Amino acid sequence: MGRKYLKLLFVIVMSVFLVGGAAQQAGAGFQVYDLNPEVKSGKFVKKVDTFLVIIDASESMAWPYKGQQKLNIATEFVSRMNQTIPDLQITGALRVFGQGFLPLKRRNLLVYGLAEYSKEGFSNGLKTIKGPGGRSPLEGAIDAASDDLDLVEGNIAVIAVSDGEQMDEAPVMAARKMKERYGDSICIYTVLVGNSPSGKKVLEQVARAGKCGFAVEADKIASGRDMADFVKKIFLTSRPDSDGDGVYDDMDMCPNTPGGVKVDSKGCPLDSDGDGVYDYLDQCPNTPKGLKVDAKGCPLDSDGDGVFDDVDECPNTPKGMRVDVKGCPLDTDGDGVYDHKDKCPGTPKGARVDERGCWVLAGVMFDTARSKIKHQYYVDLAEVIFILQRNPSLKLAIEGHTDNSGTEDYNLKLSERRARAVMEHLVGGGIDASRLIPREYGYFQPIASNDTPEGMAKNRRVELTPTR
Repeated sequence: MGRKYLKLLFVIVMSVFLVGGAAQQAGAGFQVYDLNPEVKSGKFVKKVDTFLVIIDASESMAWPYKGQQKLNIATEFVSRMNQTIPDLQITGALRVFGQGFLPLKRRNLLVYGLAEYSKEGFSNGLKTIKGPGGRSPLEGAIDAASDDLDLVEGNIAVIAVSDGEQMDEAPVMAARKMKERYGDSICIYTVLVGNSPSGKKVLEQVARAGKCGFAVEADKIASGRDMADFVKKIFLTSRPDSDGDGVYDDMDMCPNTPGGVKVDSKGCPLDSDGDGVYDYLDQCPNTPKGLKVDAKGCPLDSDGDGVFDDVDECPNTPKGMRVDVKGCPLDTDGDGVYDHKDKCPGTPKGARVDERGCWVLAGVMFDTARSKIKHQYYVDLAEVIFILQRNPSLKLAIEGHTDNSGTEDYNLKLSERRARAVMEHLVGGGIDASRLIPREYGYFQPIASNDTPEGMAKNRRVELTPTR
């Protein structure tokens, strides 16, 4: 009997022995970690649309490793992965190469898919894998997988599970060709079964050819949590939150929120007063509803006087002018004429003023050579009494004048009598005489020409002048 047949017989015997022993150990100590809650919460989303697993069932996979046949370790690893993959709408496939007991053309075989992935369907595909023994190379399986994936769309994950034994550079070249064919849409992952240094090197190079995958050792993925981490890295990705505000990008209406800024459920910074300016930019955070605001979130102040438009009763105040709380220029003496226009800033309270802000004191006019006050002036003098009563510190000069009829001495005495008549009238109205200062000017201060009767009438007068 030739050496080739003796070797094959030994493989068959070992396979039968190890398959029986492995069946008792396959699921020992492994508890599936459920990833579905993390997917349902939205924390993770699917990373791939299609995955294809390649299992090595070639001759070297018949040999024992840590008390088990390596092919059993490989299929158990893939079975655990199948149990751990969360409920995703993806396409799945399973390809096996080797299988020494099958005809040559069936040693590189797609045993599941491409089909809508289901755990049961994938598990049934695993059960069809026969004992190891063939020498169909990994590169052939990679090439065949490239053809399998020709009609799929989206992101693809190819996972090769092998011991890497009895291989040269061919699998690496095949992986590079696969990457060139599918570009950024494909990532290649490898899982080393056993501890062959050369096998590890080949599988690392195959994974590296995919540029976005990685190589792992089956030994290091023993627990349910380890397998969950492995599955997450291949099948899932964190739901992106580019600005780190806690709202995922697909729901974020404000995707560029600065770090640390509080946001609402839409991912937009808070705007507590609803003025359209976010709180972190709002220098006037309690603006009343409905008010127009500037870029700083403050109500508009069109005239720049420091009083917002909504309360500004004088919205067009000249620049630089001091204003009161109503936004109006100051009127210190309260006469209704703003300080910047007031030519008589000390007007007594309650006094009537002209457009200059000066007290309008009606003069008292007299008939020729007379000093008696006419009744028509009583109302005006009553107003004077009222103003003096409201302003106890105010004094009043009472100035008598005449026309130029008669001598100087006569007119001085006549102007004195006229001043005294007005003074006595005011004293009679309750004003202390000490606040009244009579003055006589005769005809020396005319306000009109004495050449006409009209002018002479204007000069026969008493003027009242406030003093302090």
